[in-house]
Amino acid sequence: MRLGKQRYESKYMAIKYFYENNNWSINWMCRQLSISRAAYYKWLHREIPIQEQENIQLANLIKEYDERFNHILGYRRMTAWINHFNHTNYSKKRVHRIMKILRIHSVIRKKKKKYLSSTPQAVAENVLQRDFYATAPNKKWATDVTEFKVPGTKKKLYLSAIIDLYDRYPVSYVISCRNNNRLVFKTFDKAIVANPMAKPIFHSDRGFQYTSKAFQSKLRKQEMQQSMSRVGHCIDNGPTEGFWGIIKSEMYAMYEIKDEESLRFAIKDYLRFYSEERIQERYHYKTPLEVRTAALSAAEPTEYPIPENKRITKYKKTWCA
Repeated sequence: MRLGKQRYESKYMAIKYFYENNNWSINWMCRQLSISRAAYYKWLHREIPIQEQENIQLANLIKEYDERFNHILGYRRMTAWINHFNHTNYSKKRVHRIMKILRIHSVIRKKKKKYLSSTPQAVAENVLQRDFYATAPNKKWATDVTEFKVPGTKKKLYLSAIIDLYDRYPVSYVISCRNNNRLVFKTFDKAIVANPMAKPIFHSDRGFQYTSKAFQSKLRKQEMQQSMSRVGHCIDNGPTEGFWGIIKSEMYAMYEIKDEESLRFAIKDYLRFYSEERIQERYHYKTPLEVRTAALSAAEPTEYPIPENKRITKYKKTWCA
């Protein structure tokens, strides 16, 4: 593994290895590799440059964080977390380069299955209009249901969750073996018990639970305005879809899941980890729970603008002019 910029270092390391392990002739190996013995001995007894020492130290940190968080960190979050917890200032390019040398990368997310249409009882307009920015807690909530396959069986578990778009905190969640009205209604009731005065815009897709008249009655009773994604436009509920992606890519890497019991535990414990331990760069390296607790006790909650997505901006300039 080369972390420095020493010329011919791979050749020097090969000579050192085969001399120590196979007792090969140093003089013969130098001739075969077209380097001088003096250059080899100079490299062997050299002082390791400060930059290379730093790279070795950074490599050790990367390996430690990769193991600690079960391979869920890409180079961007690896950089942010190492700098935050160690009070360092490593660049993303440097961390990325060393991660490639170490062959360390985050887990790969699977594609979602395509949308299946249904006939709703009643629908609402897309009031949210992809404006996922909120200035305070309980202004905008988003919800959805996702499924998890139980290993070794044909059974599935369904997770229904409501997240607050201000702090991305899971306001409530429920796990069930059945994807029905009771699952969604129970999730909503838990959210209201925890936040009885909340009257946010309530955004969802057009799933049969959310378009039912019984659920819409619950929203009216709580004086909430309903908002729904357009048909086939999952990006209209982008934060929730992203939330599912984070759970499924990181949870399966962090926990050993072999049956329904271990799957239930993994979901619950990961949601605890997400809320209480998983710091986020957008929130100045605070967890969702820390952000929410501070905001609910403040007269004027801190605002956390959504960072500009340069790829989307470039696309709009090119194709939407």
